[in-house]
Amino acid sequence: MTISRRNLIKMGVAAGTAVSIPSILRAQTSPTDARTVRMVMGDLTVYDPIFTTSDIATFHGLAIYDTLFSLDSKFMPQPQMMGKWGVSDDKKTYTFELRDSLIWHDGTPVTAADCVASIRRWGQVDFGGQLLMERAKDISNRGDKTFTIELREPLGLLIDLLASISGRPLFIMRKKDADRPATEQVTANIGSGPFKFNHALAKPGASVAYDRNEKYVPRSEASDGFAGGKVVKVDRVIWESISDQQTALAALQAGETDFIWQPPVDLYSVIESDPNLALQVLDKTGEDWCLRINHLQKPFDNVKARQAMLHLVDQEAFLQVVSPDPKYTRPLTSIFGNNTLYSNDENTGWYKKGGDPDKAKQLFKEAGYAGEKVVILDSTSWQEQDNASQLLAATLRKIGVNAELAPSDWGALSSRRAKKDPVEDGGWSMFISSDSDFIQGNPIGAVYLAAGEKGWFGWPQNDEYEALRAKWADVETLEERKALAGKMQHIWWDFVGDVRLGQIVKPIARRKTLTGLIEMPQLIAMWNMQKA
Repeated sequence: MTISRRNLIKMGVAAGTAVSIPSILRAQTSPTDARTVRMVMGDLTVYDPIFTTSDIATFHGLAIYDTLFSLDSKFMPQPQMMGKWGVSDDKKTYTFELRDSLIWHDGTPVTAADCVASIRRWGQVDFGGQLLMERAKDISNRGDKTFTIELREPLGLLIDLLASISGRPLFIMRKKDADRPATEQVTANIGSGPFKFNHALAKPGASVAYDRNEKYVPRSEASDGFAGGKVVKVDRVIWESISDQQTALAALQAGETDFIWQPPVDLYSVIESDPNLALQVLDKTGEDWCLRINHLQKPFDNVKARQAMLHLVDQEAFLQVVSPDPKYTRPLTSIFGNNTLYSNDENTGWYKKGGDPDKAKQLFKEAGYAGEKVVILDSTSWQEQDNASQLLAATLRKIGVNAELAPSDWGALSSRRAKKDPVEDGGWSMFISSDSDFIQGNPIGAVYLAAGEKGWFGWPQNDEYEALRAKWADVETLEERKALAGKMQHIWWDFVGDVRLGQIVKPIARRKTLTGLIEMPQLIAMWNMQKA
């Protein structure tokens, strides 16, 4: 998991674990109130969704903060905090006016200055925000409710960038919070969104709670994707962290919880056989699995070694250890994902069902591979990634590569992957991650699709590719973008920016009494849901 962007907490089971349900449940609590929803979501350890790209922090941000624009179910940007907005004739000055009744959880009004500070902070770390800041001549407030963005040159994607859920969504924070650098975490948890963070009930490592924001005024439009009226139909939502998957499922069956974010694939059949439970796919676009390769260190500083990995990977085998039910998986050969407007088959002749180990072995030889250690970062706290990492190591060893697993929890892996040192000095060679298929349709926001020093971990470098990616924001028509996507993909597979391992779709598990869940890519929204 953006990791992906992200998926920091994964609930999986070890291969071969019996699918038996414990007869003794965790300590019984009072029955779940009809106006309280309990969700098994993992451990929220970082609260600032601009400081980190972790999924759980972004879900937290979606609950307590609001956004200037939001995507509807057709992925089109719609006003959210905006009352009205316009652009000058030369397309260089955008004027925005906040809608009425926007109030921070501390009771103070939301102002244009808050928005300006939030945009500037977001622009430090998000790829789309960085593009905006490069084009911006000035971003300033023109009163309590009005602000402008003045550009040096037109940027037709501006509204799309402000509404994007790729990378880090633009959550609006108080100026006093947003004035700090993006590298410094905001911990106040004061937003203007439909939920208020309940500080009194926060139990780090165990649970956090969100209360309905009674002062939040939803838009008048009907709920549509993440856009429209954010109507909260429950009084409280509690996120619980239950690391043992059988305990989590037992709690769901007993009615102690209502929702499991990512139930392990081994338990899908158990869930489907329970008349009180249901599997539901909220993100129908799916999740793309990716092997990130360190381009800075041997042997993968040589393009032949990277090409060897394209031929070595057996996507079906990797998908089998990640998600054994084939109805939730499919191969992936486009860097733009399987389900986006820009998915294409340019330069994909390397793909072969089952892989081609002999071709891979030949390419390693041509690369001059001399037995250098290949260190694979392996998250033992993310079972699916652990299984895939072990398969990767075994596959490399079969063709004579000196592969070594470096096991750790995801937090330690996240720290180590930022190191650019040689493996003998604590560096790394490769790691496996996943990200939303939906995001791959936006090369400005997709972390996988950036190259160079500012690119994501692995730091692939190709000037010709980056020159094409830089044109994306200025291409006006869909057909022109499709043509550009084909050119970008051709170059990517030539220099092998990374290696894709396949695509999976992941359902959530819920009690059938919980309804109204919003079906959109990547993020979990808590408004609109209700309990029977």
